[in-house]
Amino acid sequence: METKTVDTHQKALQINLDPSKYGTFVEIGAGQEVARWFFRVGGAAGTIAKTMSAYDMTVSDAIYGPCERYVSRQRLTAMLEREYALLIERLGQKRGANTKFFAFADTVAAKSYSRKDVEAHGWLGVRFQTEPQGEPSQIIIHARLLDPENLQEQEALGVIGVNLVHAALYLHHEPTAMLDALLDNLTTERVEVDMVKLTGPAFAGVDNRVIALQLVQRGLTKAAMFLASGEVVQPADVLYKKSILVERGSFRPVIKTTLDMLECATSLFVQEPKVQGEEVTVLMEMTLKNLIEGDRIDPKDFLDRVDILGALGKNVLISNYGEYHRLAAYLFRHTKKMIGIVMGVPTLREIFEEKYYADLEGGILESFGRLFKNDLKLYVYPLREAKTGALITAGNLRVAPHLRHLYAYLVENRLIESLRDFDERCLPIFSRDVLAKIRSGDPAWEAMVPPAVAAMIKERKLFNYGAAKADGGSSPAK
Repeated sequence: METKTVDTHQKALQINLDPSKYGTFVEIGAGQEVARWFFRVGGAAGTIAKTMSAYDMTVSDAIYGPCERYVSRQRLTAMLEREYALLIERLGQKRGANTKFFAFADTVAAKSYSRKDVEAHGWLGVRFQTEPQGEPSQIIIHARLLDPENLQEQEALGVIGVNLVHAALYLHHEPTAMLDALLDNLTTERVEVDMVKLTGPAFAGVDNRVIALQLVQRGLTKAAMFLASGEVVQPADVLYKKSILVERGSFRPVIKTTLDMLECATSLFVQEPKVQGEEVTVLMEMTLKNLIEGDRIDPKDFLDRVDILGALGKNVLISNYGEYHRLAAYLFRHTKKMIGIVMGVPTLREIFEEKYYADLEGGILESFGRLFKNDLKLYVYPLREAKTGALITAGNLRVAPHLRHLYAYLVENRLIESLRDFDERCLPIFSRDVLAKIRSGDPAWEAMVPPAVAAMIKERKLFNYGAAKADGGSSPAK
C-alpha cells in the first residue's frame, strides 16, 4: 500500500502541536532554514526552546571548540553534544518528566554571493529521546544540495531538515520508512543523501551497513561507503584528493583469485609516476546487480560478504553504477588523482560489447571518452581458457573487427594494461564454483579461498555452509 506523503507544513505543525516534544535548533550556513519552518507554521513556542546560528568562525570555535573544517561531521557532532547537554541541564528538572527532548543541528556550505561555484553540501543531525528521561538516540546524515541557485538550496535544506526531525520523532521504529521520508516533497534531482548513521537505543539491532545499502537501493544516492571496521562514512571524506584503486565483484565469497588480482594491480599502480609517493585508497566495489539473487537482495547475504571483506581489511563501496564510465565519473568527483580499475579478461571483453551503450548517443565511443578522459587505467587479469588451455590477456584479446583499432589505441597508450606476476594456481578459481562447492558440501572449496575466509565461513556457517550435511548430503546447490 502506497504511503501518502505528508507536506512540510503539516510535519512542522504536527511537531509544534505535540506538547511532549521540545528542542533546540542550531544552524550554520545557508540561513536558519529549518527553524524558519517551525516559526512559519505557527505554534513554535510549543516546540522551540532556542534557535541559534554561529556564523563567525571565532564565535563558532568559542562555543563548540576548534575543528579543521566547519562543514564536517566533527563540527556537527560537537554541536549536537553541546546543545543536547545544555537542554537537559537547563530544562531537565523543570519538564523532563513529561518531555521528550531533542536537539537539531546542521552545518552547510551553500552557494553564496561570492562563491557561486561551491559544491553545496551539508551535515544534518538530530539527537532525541524516545521517552521522557530516556537515553538519547541520534541520526546523522550527509546531503548534497544539487539546485543551481542559492535560494533553491536554502529551500531544499529547510525541507530535508524538517523531514529529518519529523522522521526521528515519529518514524524511528521503522528505519526504512524513515529513509524514504527524508526526501518527502523533494526529488533526487535536488538532494542526494549519501550517508546515514543511526545510533542509540532507538536503533538497537540496526546495522548501519544495511542502511548504507538501502540508501542506494531506495535511490537516495548512487553510492555509499563503509570502512573495513564497519564504520559508515561519507565517501568524500575517504576519497578526497586520493589515488584510488578499485576492484568490482560479487565477492561471494572472496577467493584467492580476488586477492591475487588486487595484489598484482597494486604492485603496478603504486609504480605509476603520478601515484608514486601518494596515499592510495583501495576499494572493493559491489553494484546492486552484484548483490541480487533471483529478484531480491538478502541483507544477511550482503552482510556475510562485507564481513569477510572487513576481516581482510577492505573498505567497501556499494554503487548503482552499472557502467564503468559512470563509476569513473563518480570517483573523479572526489579526486583528480589517478584511478585504477581492476578487472578480469571476461569483464574487459564485455565492456567492448556495443549493446551495453544503446542509451548513449555516441555509443561505445562516448562511453570510452567518458571513461578515459581523466587519469584512469584498466588493469586486466588474464583468463585461462578451460577448453584450449590458452592464456588470454589484455595483449592478445580479440574484439569485434571494427573495434580493433580502438582497442589497439588504448593498449598502446597503456590505458589498458595486462597484469603480470600472477599466481597460475588462481586462474581456474571462480567465485560461482566455490559457492556451489560450499553449498553442496564439497570440501575442495577450502583450498580455493584465503585461510581467514575459510575459517570465517566455517565458524559462522556462511553461504549455507553445512546445510548439505544437515540434510544428509542431498541438498542441491541453490
